[in-house]
Amino acid sequence: MADARIHPSAVIEDGAQIGADVRIGPFCVVGPRVRLADGVELKSHVAVAGDTSIGAGTVVFPFASIGEVPQDLKFRGEDVRLDIGARNRIREYVTMNPGTQGGGGVTRVGDDGLFMAGCHVGHDCQLGDRVILVNNASLAGHCHLDDDVIVGGLSGVHQWVRIGRGAMIGAVTMVTADVIPYGLVQGPRGHLDGLNLVGLKRRGASRADIHELRAMLDSLGAGSFRDTARHLAEGEAGPMARDVLSFILGPSDRSFLTPKPA
Repeated sequence: MADARIHPSAVIEDGAQIGADVRIGPFCVVGPRVRLADGVELKSHVAVAGDTSIGAGTVVFPFASIGEVPQDLKFRGEDVRLDIGARNRIREYVTMNPGTQGGGGVTRVGDDGLFMAGCHVGHDCQLGDRVILVNNASLAGHCHLDDDVIVGGLSGVHQWVRIGRGAMIGAVTMVTADVIPYGLVQGPRGHLDGLNLVGLKRRGASRADIHELRAMLDSLGAGSFRDTARHLAEGEAGPMARDVLSFILGPSDRSFLTPKPA
């Protein structure tokens, strides 16, 4: 606990590993198997339980519950864990659960994410870097979100769904199938509604990249996603188009969200 600043009202159970320059505010509870890396800050009234690691520089805001047992009736107290990366911002009332035996045993959250108030990350989810969940967005168990995904407020993602790199889910959207990289999904029952152009431009995508992705999306909408993707993969494609094709041809337990009907 070198150089850690711990409020006297906080409860740090024996066995917890506390890094340098950690700040733990009033009325926090840290369990015996928790590991807080250097520079982590728990603002106040934060509960961190289970076999949970929180990476360097992550800040957790009041009333978040991190690492409590999965919300899964099949869970019987197996040895599972939650791994959270560095420099995340986990806001008020966020819940993040560890894995389950049937899902690989670990929930992972990457680096530099923003999890706004009231968000939920379910058991066995795998999240990349720079993921943003807007207020009250919820991920069911076993979801995979690649880097740079944004999920809008009050949106829900069905269990086992994959969301590809750079995709954006609009607010108040229910996502029930896989979302291709750089896709834009919105609506009460989400359809693929084109490309996440704002996100692509922010990441420096060229005009040629965007034109290629648009042409590919038009081709994919004309038939079976997988059959068309196999055909397109036989030809030349730029790096972003390859991301989309690799994603479509990868293993999945879900179908794909398709373009909105005309």
